Amino acid sequence: MIDTWAQLAYLAAAVCFVLALKGLSSPKTARTGNLLGAAAALGAMIVTFIAYELDNLPWIIGAIVVGCAIGIPAARRVAMTAMPQLVALFNGVGGGAAALVASLELSGAETVFPLAAAVLTVPVGSIAFSGSVVTFLKLQELITTRPVTPPAGPTLFGASLVAALVLAVFLYAGDGESAWLAAVLGLVALIVGVLLVLPVGGADVPIVISLLNAATGIAVAAGGYVLGNALLLIGGTLVGASGTILTRLMAQAMGRSISSILFGAFRGGSTAGGGAVSERPVRSAGADDVAIMLNYAQKVMIVPGYGLAVAQAQHTIHELAELLEGRGIEVSYAIHPVAGRMPGHMNVLLAEANVPYEQLLEMDTANGQLRNTDVALVVGANDVVNPAARDSPGSPIYGMPILDVDQAQAVVFLKRSMRPGFAGIENELLYNPRTTLFFGDAKDSLTGLVTAVKAL
Repeated sequence: MIDTWAQLAYLAAAVCFVLALKGLSSPKTARTGNLLGAAAALGAMIVTFIAYELDNLPWIIGAIVVGCAIGIPAARRVAMTAMPQLVALFNGVGGGAAALVASLELSGAETVFPLAAAVLTVPVGSIAFSGSVVTFLKLQELITTRPVTPPAGPTLFGASLVAALVLAVFLYAGDGESAWLAAVLGLVALIVGVLLVLPVGGADVPIVISLLNAATGIAVAAGGYVLGNALLLIGGTLVGASGTILTRLMAQAMGRSISSILFGAFRGGSTAGGGAVSERPVRSAGADDVAIMLNYAQKVMIVPGYGLAVAQAQHTIHELAELLEGRGIEVSYAIHPVAGRMPGHMNVLLAEANVPYEQLLEMDTANGQLRNTDVALVVGANDVVNPAARDSPGSPIYGMPILDVDQAQAVVFLKRSMRPGFAGIENELLYNPRTTLFFGDAKDSLTGLVTAVKAL
């Protein structure tokens, strides 16, 4: 009877997970969705403690205490710019945990499908773990964000992948009884994960995080099948499915295929960052001149990018927007799907500064309004407004949907320097006669702009 109530509680938690995902689809309901998902997970854990007699209870409680002691301060203190790194680490930990649980359950999986699921989980979880660690190192710039292609990289990756498959077959054939074989399989899979992510350029790392997140979901779902836990099975399936869909959508937003993202460096086609800086003249201005342009506009559209996040200038840009609105100027924000480093990164950043949700325009809506915009204020974005994605078939970002900022009546570009973005190519928008460059750190420039507008 207790088990029946526990399974019903797990089912209720699974329904809450679905509702949480639905809530996360909109900035207005994202906070509620996140809290609902967290509450469901906590409730399911409490039910487990109540309904079942758990072995090694002191170790379990100790692990929870240690995890909370590490996770809570890390989540509270992490800067919004570092949120993708935190997501990568959390995802990696989930994959690693699934692989460890599966390796411990191998010998107890007596039937065909549970054994196959356990054997599958070991390499998939290990790849998700090591790959996520590499994505963290790249995003944190502890290693280079450029693609790293080891000597004979494709051969080495292919050999490691084949070795993992062969080891998995032998482990399955031996009924999962060989602990050393499971350990070797996990180790080889860790190598596969590293070799999979190293050749990926910095601009594509967020897409790989999403792909690895889907892999972790698959590993957790398979682990749920092995353990006979419906909640893990449903939750893992949700993560795997949503991660796969998100990966596909992000790749489309970047105008790239998954294969070119993962293996483009071997063909010389991956975005690498860097690139030469042109010596062509540009038109630049200071805070006073830009303030005058904004003051005489009727409609201003702000285009935030990762530079805004790095400078932690979201509160300053909101202050500027409120000043302009107080003078009867219509202000909105154009949000590219991959602005920042993760989908929704800009939405969360601006929500932190209390920017009204109604002012956040998705790309298609923003593009429909840019023709009637007097001033497009680009803050820290580059590749997502580069016309080469639309007009230059030979460009590495050709085909990537962009914000058509060049269609505005005037463009003000806030940049630290003339260096190109992650794609490593020049942005012709910088040399457009209607473009004015305002050089400097985004927060300092916006602070000066706020002061100049107030003085008018």
